[in-house]
Amino acid sequence: MKSISRRALTLYLLIFVFLAGSFLSYYRLAVNADKWAMNKVNEHLYDDGAFTAGDISDRNGTVLATTENGVRTYNKDAAVRAATLQTVGDGAGFIASGIQTSFKDELTGYTIKDGVFNLKRYGKGNDISLTLDADICKAAYNAMGSYNGVVGVMNYKTGEIVCIVSTPSYDPLNKPSEEKEGMYLNKFFGGVYTPGSTFKILTLASAIENIPNLENMTFECKGHNGKGQIQIGEGYVYCSGVHGKIGIEKAFNQSCNCAFAELADTLGKEKLTATAEKAGFNIQMNKINGKISCSRSTLSLGDAKALDLGWAGIGQYTTLVSPCHMLTVISSIANGGTAVEPYVVNSITTPGGKELYTAETKTLGEYFSPTTADKLKKYMRSNVENNYGDYRFKGLEMCGKTGTAEISDSEDAKPNALFTGFSSNPDYPFAIIVVVENSTFSIQTAVPVATKVMTAVKNAYSK
Repeated sequence: MKSISRRALTLYLLIFVFLAGSFLSYYRLAVNADKWAMNKVNEHLYDDGAFTAGDISDRNGTVLATTENGVRTYNKDAAVRAATLQTVGDGAGFIASGIQTSFKDELTGYTIKDGVFNLKRYGKGNDISLTLDADICKAAYNAMGSYNGVVGVMNYKTGEIVCIVSTPSYDPLNKPSEEKEGMYLNKFFGGVYTPGSTFKILTLASAIENIPNLENMTFECKGHNGKGQIQIGEGYVYCSGVHGKIGIEKAFNQSCNCAFAELADTLGKEKLTATAEKAGFNIQMNKINGKISCSRSTLSLGDAKALDLGWAGIGQYTTLVSPCHMLTVISSIANGGTAVEPYVVNSITTPGGKELYTAETKTLGEYFSPTTADKLKKYMRSNVENNYGDYRFKGLEMCGKTGTAEISDSEDAKPNALFTGFSSNPDYPFAIIVVVENSTFSIQTAVPVATKVMTAVKNAYSK
């Protein structure tokens, strides 16, 4: 009996090892099959050794990447190539979030079911149409000039991203010999920044929701050595100007640090955090088109003292924002409080003309109540009318907020300049975010970039 029991146990162990090995083999096949199929040693299996991925084009049919004579090549305009590189991606896969890397299987026509059969059948992979507009991207790239940073533009009704520019970039047909820091990173998706005064939009939203007499409140920005200051807890928050006694609208127009530090102190950690988290802070966004990861925006006030909370209320302290997420937040305000999910791939089509994928507008939920969104819209419109200048955005009925974010305690360090906003003209339902790294005041750098880009948007959609 003991001998039979040992044999049965051995049999069970062999079955277990067999099943475990089979599971591991199938798992490795599912995870790595595309890599094995596309390995260079297997190039003889398809198109006589020529790797023939499908075309990548913009929303207007402008080809951004294609294959000619077995060689991957790009748009004929060097500025368009550099402007769209971070989204289209490079052939070598250095830009991990690029379409050519994230959608490699789709571009080559590979599937776990059919392998490279369709590539052999058609002689090329599938074509991908993006939501980007190459002309708008080019305008944004040129507007950034020699500055590094990010520009993003999204249709706040549909979620279509019509512009993504991340600099530094480079021409994929003329790659520089020296690599620059950040040239392989799409900062729109993968970057995070100190928001500076653009975060005052969230502080204002929390105040609208939690302070009943907000519009009747007055704030005092007292002068000290030519700057405003307010004591919060055991220290001071400083302001770039001396605004005296002001109400909430003027405080927002003038981006008064004293007023918004006081608001944060009045609100407290829990209420400010609750407003931010309802708007997607501290939450991982869904992957763009199910493939491209977006960095989280974070607001962490657990260990914050009163002074820290004051600085957080004006967008400093440890607060960080993802450009993609912040653009989604701003879009929700324009859209009556409801956020839509951003996307960059519009469709995927086989060489035979069959659509394998078509993007649809999806909502992420209510970031702000309609009442709060309407009030934020009113205040952001007031900023442009009374401070930045409506003449900069003719015909767009622009709403916006600037931010100048201090990123170092060094006296020689230059701040990042930000601008985010949207057109309230229903003919141009687009929101924008601009980050200009290591520059100067936003009105001098970020706002002019936004002006040029939104003008390009208006021109594109006035046709």
